Amino acid sequence: MKDAAAKTPPKPAVVSLAQLLTEQPSSPPPGWIEPGLLPPEGILFVGGEPKVGKSLLVANLALALAAGKDRAGFRIPAARRVLVCQFELPTPQFVSRLASMRRSVGAAADQNLLVDIRAGGNLLSAPQGLNHFLNAARQAAAEVIVLDPLYSTHDQDENDTRSMAALCQSLLRLRDASQAALIVVHHVRKSIGREEIGSAFRGSSALHAVGDSYVLLTRPSAHLAATVELRFQFRYAASPEPRLLQLDPQTLCFSAAGLAPARTAAVRKKVEQEHVTKALAGLGQQARYNQLRQQVMDLADCSKRTAQLAIAEACRPGCILQTGGQYRLPF
Repeated sequence: MKDAAAKTPPKPAVVSLAQLLTEQPSSPPPGWIEPGLLPPEGILFVGGEPKVGKSLLVANLALALAAGKDRAGFRIPAARRVLVCQFELPTPQFVSRLASMRRSVGAAADQNLLVDIRAGGNLLSAPQGLNHFLNAARQAAAEVIVLDPLYSTHDQDENDTRSMAALCQSLLRLRDASQAALIVVHHVRKSIGREEIGSAFRGSSALHAVGDSYVLLTRPSAHLAATVELRFQFRYAASPEPRLLQLDPQTLCFSAAGLAPARTAAVRKKVEQEHVTKALAGLGQQARYNQLRQQVMDLADCSKRTAQLAIAEACRPGCILQTGGQYRLPF
C-alpha cells in the first residue's frame, strides 16, 4: 500500500480552466453565517468604538454558530465547531456571560462551543504563540476561530505598514493551517466618515486588504430605540443595507430591530456675498476673522466650512477688504 501511494503522481500546480470547471461543485457551499457575513475559511472583522457591544455581538454569533440557530437577523445554515480565544474577561466572568446567552438556545451549543482558557499571553506575531493557537484549533477541531480583541494577539506597531502586513500573514497562516474561518474583533480609528467601513479599522491598510467581510458597530441616533447599528462591507457578496439591533439586558442577546433609516445627503447651503457684507455691517463694519465667520454662520444658518468659503469669495471681487488682521467694508 505504501509503495502504491508513493507512486501516485502529485497533483499538478498548473491546471486548465476546463479541469477547474469539472472539479467545481454544482453550487457554491453556503456561508457559515448568511447572507455572506462569514464565508467558509473567510476572515470577518468586527469593529466599533469602545463599549459599543462588539464582544457581546461576537459572543452571540459564536453561540449561534455552535448551536446552528439563527440570531439577530442572520441565518446559520448548520452547527459549527467554534473556538473562542478572548483576552479581556477572566474565564469565570466570560462563562457567566455565555450562561446568560445560553438560555435562548438551551444545550444545543454545549459541545460545539470551546474556549481557549490559556489564550492570554500568546502572540500571533511570535512563532510560539502562533503554534499555540494552531494546536488549540486542532484540539477543538475548530471550523471557526474567534480572536477578541486583535490588539491582544500582537505586540506590533499598528501604524507601521510592515509590522501590520506581517501580522496579517500570521492571520492567514492560522486560517490556512487550521482550515477554519476567523472572526476578529478590532477597534476603529477615532474619527471616521459615514461611508467608511473596512478602511475605518485602526492600524495599517493591510487589515483592509486581508479581510473578506467587515461589520462596523455604531451607536444609532438618540431618537431610535435600537442599541446598535450595523454597517457592512463584503468582498465576495453584495453588502446588505445597514440594520439595527436591540440588546436584551437580561439575556445579553441581540435581536433584529429592522433596517437603519436612510441617510439623506446633506444639501450645501448657498451663501451669497450679500450675506458676508451684511454680517460685517452688523459687527460695526469691521471685525476679526473668527467674529466674521461666526456672524455669517448665524446669519445664513450654514456650516463653518461654508462660511469660510463665502468669506474667501467675498474678498476676491473686493466686496470686503482685509487689512491688519481685520476685515472691513470698502467704504
